[in-house]
Amino acid sequence: MECPRCHKNIPGKECQSCGVEIPLESRYCMGCGAEVDIEVSVFQGVDEFDFENRVLCPDGACTGIIIDGKCIECGRPFKEE
Repeated sequence: MECPRCHKNIPGKECQSCGVEIPLESRYCMGCGAEVDIEVSVFQGVDEFDFENRVLCPDGACTGIIIDGKCIECGRPFKEE
């Protein structure tokens, strides 16, 4: 898939509802607005998750946490300072 602004190649996938190509990490389809199923393997081992040291999403309206440098809810990237 090609970025409409900078024309760089973006990894993409097909929307399960309408078939439009969307960015690989999209939460919603840009064509039909359907919510896209994403793989969430983060909580497979809930006993292993450290609730005391979790990092909350910096977006004040989001309830997600940061795993592997991005929010698991909204996908916003996070860089530690």
